[in-house]
Parts: sequence; C-alpha cells; structure tokens
Amino acid sequence: MDRQEFDAFVEARSSALLRTAYLLTHDRGLAEDLVQASLTKAWFAWARIETRPEAYVRRIMVNTYSSWWRRRWNGEQATADLPESSGNQDPRRGESVRVDDRTDLWRALERLPKRQRAVVVLRFYEDLSEAETAEIMQCSVGTVKSQASRALAKLRIDPSLRTDSAEESAR
Repeated sequence: MDRQEFDAFVEARSSALLRTAYLLTHDRGLAEDLVQASLTKAWFAWARIETRPEAYVRRIMVNTYSSWWRRRWNGEQATADLPESSGNQDPRRGESVRVDDRTDLWRALERLPKRQRAVVVLRFYEDLSEAETAEIMQCSVGTVKSQASRALAKLRIDPSLRTDSAEESAR
C-alpha cells in the first residue's frame, strides 16, 4: 500500500475512527488525539498492512488507549463549581431540560472498567462481531463474550440507568 492509498483511507474512514475514539474516551479532544496518534503509527506500518487496514488501525487505537489508561494524567482537575446553565429551558414547564438524555448512559459507560468499555464500544456501537472485536483487542472470543456479559450486567444494575417503571417492576 502506498501514500495515496493511506490518504484515501484517512479521508474515507477518519470520521468512523473518530467516533470509536470518542466512545472510548468520552472526550472530543482526547478522541482526536487518539485518532491522530493511531494514524501516525499506522502510517509507519502502512507498507506491511496487506488486508483490512481499518481493523489494523482500530487495534492500534485500542492498544494506544490501553497504554493511556496505564499512565496517570494530571492535566485538568475536577472542581466543585458547576459551569453556568446553557439556558436550555422547556418553554412549557419553565424548567431546565437535559440537552442529551444519553448523559446517564455515558456516565455509566465511564464507570465500566476500560476493557469492558472497549468491548461495549466495539461490539454495540461499532457493530463489530465477537471475532472482529477479539481480533482488534488481541484476545479470545471467549474473553470478548465474558467481558460483554459482565459489562451488560453492570449496566443493568447501574442506578443511574434505572427508570421509574424498572424500579417498580423490580419490587
């Protein structure tokens, strides 16, 4: 594969790779950094990639992301002060509305161990098969199945994802 093929690959697949990176990191800036770092690594290996370059780059992304978990980052610090409201009001009720109802799901995913989160992202957001996920994560299909099962079990009992009807039916 040559430079023109690499450029075409980046142009065609970078938005899909960015989506995967965002689902892994939950941060737009970190996701962009992850994609850039992964594509840089892929560029140096491009001549050796014979088939399925996207799977190869996704593997690089997961491995790079894994190495990022292992090192401690001391950049931004959490604060007790909340930013000002964006002013999103429900005109019918006069109260603030959630801009994104998926916030609870994002937070629940963030609470999962990194490996389980990677499996959930690759299997359910990226719609990859168990075999493709195992190949990208460099583990067995059984590991993908067990990690997915554990992740889904944790998500099912996560209190922030429970609805009133789910709470009542559990009683």
